[in-house]
Amino acid sequence: MSETTEAVRARYRDAARQLAVLADTGAELEPGCCRADGPDCGCGGAYATEELKRVGLTDAVSLGCGNPLLLAELHPGEVVIDLGSGGGLDVLLSARRVAPGGQAYGVDMTDEMLELAHRNRAKAGIENATFLKGTIEHVPLPDGSVDVVISNCVINLAEDKGAVIREAFRVLKAGGRLAIFDMVELEELPAEVKRALDAWAGCIAGTIPVETYRRHLLEAGFEQPDIEAGQEQVVDGRPRPIASAAIRARKPV
Repeated sequence: MSETTEAVRARYRDAARQLAVLADTGAELEPGCCRADGPDCGCGGAYATEELKRVGLTDAVSLGCGNPLLLAELHPGEVVIDLGSGGGLDVLLSARRVAPGGQAYGVDMTDEMLELAHRNRAKAGIENATFLKGTIEHVPLPDGSVDVVISNCVINLAEDKGAVIREAFRVLKAGGRLAIFDMVELEELPAEVKRALDAWAGCIAGTIPVETYRRHLLEAGFEQPDIEAGQEQVVDGRPRPIASAAIRARKPV
């Protein structure tokens, strides 16, 4: 395991433990928007309160930078997978939308996040959600097995973004959809920031430019890639040339 991957795993292991402790004590969780400076950080869409109530969770469980379900247009009977599913919020919400007859998967490399996701699934009483241990570079599902791939502020954490996008393409059925939120680079970040492991694990240093993202999508075989970046974000009180982006693409029929 690389030093960068271990830094990411450690950060999200600690986050899972904190979320579990808060849930056990019944403490009120703060809103999870982007995990930067709170609700003004430029997230790509909020979660509907009523939908969150149906799974017994709050958006604090999400460590993401948007709501990929706003992009995914899920339908009953479909199969969906969340790359880097964390505490499982997007998987559980997806599972409700694809029922009856559909299935929602989540894949995550962190044991503590998987444990939290299983607890949240039990709390929500949802049967058509499955959490798998694995990496987003090597998804443990067969070729052409899902209708929709979602992800929420995770692909930027991977060292090889191209490999992740190729995996998303592989597991999608012909005509399948990619619907993700991720952080992108609006301007070149300073070299010292790009080298910092804490900045990488914090969804800053691992960002890539929009056009690089588009190139990875096209090279993987996706068609009609659409990337819409939001406003520049403030992180730890400092403006950074990064933004949350809504990213859609389709696998050819």
